[in-house]
Amino acid sequence: MSKLRATFVCTFLILLLISSNSFADSEQDYWPAWRGPDYTGAAKNANPPVTWSETENIKWKAELQGEGLSTPIIWENKIIFLAAIESTGGAYKFDVVCMDRSTSNIIWQETAIEAVPHEGKHNTGSFASNSAVTDGKYIWAGFGSRGVYCYDMDGNKKWGKDLGKMKILMSFGEGSSITLAGDAIIVLMDQEDRSKIYALNKEDGEILWEKDRDEGTSWATPLPMEYDGKIQIITSATKLIRSYDLKTGDVIWQCSGQTRNVIPSPVPYGNMVICTSGFNGNKIQCIELGHTGDLNGTDAIKWEVSSRTTPYVPSPLLYGDRFYVLFNNNEVLSCYNAKTGEPLYESQKLDGAKGYYASPTGAGDKVYLASQNGTIVVIKNSDTYEVLATNKLDDKFDASPVAVGNELFLKGHKYLYCISEE
Repeated sequence: MSKLRATFVCTFLILLLISSNSFADSEQDYWPAWRGPDYTGAAKNANPPVTWSETENIKWKAELQGEGLSTPIIWENKIIFLAAIESTGGAYKFDVVCMDRSTSNIIWQETAIEAVPHEGKHNTGSFASNSAVTDGKYIWAGFGSRGVYCYDMDGNKKWGKDLGKMKILMSFGEGSSITLAGDAIIVLMDQEDRSKIYALNKEDGEILWEKDRDEGTSWATPLPMEYDGKIQIITSATKLIRSYDLKTGDVIWQCSGQTRNVIPSPVPYGNMVICTSGFNGNKIQCIELGHTGDLNGTDAIKWEVSSRTTPYVPSPLLYGDRFYVLFNNNEVLSCYNAKTGEPLYESQKLDGAKGYYASPTGAGDKVYLASQNGTIVVIKNSDTYEVLATNKLDDKFDASPVAVGNELFLKGHKYLYCISEE
């Protein structure tokens, strides 16, 4: 090899190493959507602490305004979450809040709309249960019946879109989060009146396509997945799991088998998607992409589980080849092999915890489970159940834990905590 060629190869390898390290570092600086960077609930490069208390490993603790059970999103030094703040005459301010990740100071807080909710909510819910989504340039916030809004990272509103009011089953409240897919914002509006799914232009909010859905109320968040160079939008609901073509809105495939009142969001696993539900029945289905039409009874369904272990409200966690589910809304955990559906363990009691709406989060080869009584159980990501720590804070948790870098963020009813050893 000539000296010139050797110098070129060496320089190329150095640049490649720098580029790779930069990408790895950037992965530690964001949680852009409610189930994280890969839509699985796991942050593979994060490594937060195992133990903490009100007096140990708390970097900061910030008091929250109003109500809002949505999971925060994070981009670099910005934490973004939604809130509904009661004002006058039964009205609420529907706010987008941007907080400094290092200090907890409010960077900006903007009211997207002030309105009187047209119907109620579940007594354990809130009027701001949806999570925002970001690409680092813009932030999109969905408030359901109050519309969809786009802001830049400095809090300047770019556009807003009213898609009409929803009629939710038993006035339980809204909760499906919007999804960013390519150049589109996907909005799922499953309800008791006229269910629809929309694709909006992310730049200006104009409708790219809209499709009617033969569904009742569901609360699951749509999942974008790429297969064979095309993006599919997968929705899980009571009647059918459906896959939509992102460009046209046409249904690529569909499959029945879920239970009523679907809340858990679909999870990607390689070229497969795993859907689950747990009200008036129990079901996990692992479905292979690459098929079209009606998939019922076909080999596209790789495995199914119908045992009494699946969640009502919490979404599952996929961490490597392990698939974690909570039972109903209870402190009972099961873990399955994501390749085969075989149980690694089932119906393991989470001692000390009481009640779960928050979904499990994976980071640092650990699983974090934040409960409604303020107990956060930390277990090892393993084929066997092993508790690493049981931590307690002075709050109740319905939002899911968020892991970024060496920090864990826990958004309770009253406070937002940053857990860190630094």
